[in-house]
Amino acid sequence: MSRVYNFSAGPTVLPVSVLEQAQKDLVEYKNSGMSVMEMSHRSKDYQAIFDQAKSSLIDIMSIPDNYEVLFLQGGASTQFAMIPMNLISKTGKMDIVNTGTWTQRAMEEAKKFGEVNMVASSKDKMYSYIPELDKSMFSKDASYVHIASNNTIYGTRYTTLPDTGDIPLVADMSSNILSEVYDVSKFGIIFAGAQKNMGPSGVCVVIIRKNLIGHAMSITPTMLDYKIHVENDSMYNTPPTFSIYICGLVYQWVKDQGGVKELQRINESKANLLYDFLDQSSMFRGTVVKKDRSLMNIPFVTGNEELDDRFIKQAKQLGLVNLKGHRSVGGMRASIYNAMPYEGVKTLVEFLKKFEMENK
Repeated sequence: MSRVYNFSAGPTVLPVSVLEQAQKDLVEYKNSGMSVMEMSHRSKDYQAIFDQAKSSLIDIMSIPDNYEVLFLQGGASTQFAMIPMNLISKTGKMDIVNTGTWTQRAMEEAKKFGEVNMVASSKDKMYSYIPELDKSMFSKDASYVHIASNNTIYGTRYTTLPDTGDIPLVADMSSNILSEVYDVSKFGIIFAGAQKNMGPSGVCVVIIRKNLIGHAMSITPTMLDYKIHVENDSMYNTPPTFSIYICGLVYQWVKDQGGVKELQRINESKANLLYDFLDQSSMFRGTVVKKDRSLMNIPFVTGNEELDDRFIKQAKQLGLVNLKGHRSVGGMRASIYNAMPYEGVKTLVEFLKKFEMENK
């Protein structure tokens, strides 16, 4: 077997042990006589798979009893509409901190359902930092406050959560869920597409405080009402069964690694290895303010497009793939999610050093 080091922002690398287990189960899951992909979502066999995935996520994230966990379709992008449809009716207003493409899109959707107040933005410097926030900046009558805890494209991350008082904090954790320890009780809603740190594309996890359920606008379609999905335990319609099954395997893998706390330690070690090189390099530089650097997504540039292209092509030849930066930023981006081994980042840094020496 010859596997590359995949630095894609998503869909991205999964733990090899998870893929191997899925391979074993692909034709026949245990003694069921069928693949997980062939199972009825109403069957006892699949219900056990679903229940295990859900309980494992609750365990590794220490999700309190006053929260519901949902496995939904439509990706994180559907949540940009679903959240205001279910929450904004309390006051007709919401606050948001704009730190990039995904909060920008969330704003555009929310404006269809109520008043949107952009508390702060880092657009002035190409989203290379997280704005300084103070409790007094948030609207006292906002129904909720929306943030993206980690910015996949621009490589920023909240190292300190904003204090929103009694106003529910809603966080898009698509690119850093399970990468570091969070106190779930500080949030009204956490949502995340699976294709970064949990599994394949096709499912979006939503963790929602119970008192935020049941307040959907009258125009809300049935499939976009949290209450419907809670009442049916994510099975109002056929859920993305195979994606949820893989997520369950990943959650068990997280436990086997020592839990989220241990993964955070490893992630910090991986990120520091790459950042330390970038900080001393005379050719490459990071694009994010140091205090707001992501542990998951690390963009960097040379300042020379031709040199960037050469680096990306040579890296690919060595099995270091998907390092091309997002089109809005350019340069390179290394996404080093939970399943990226330390050795992968070490190999990347070694090549960065070699490339710099050979292209002075």
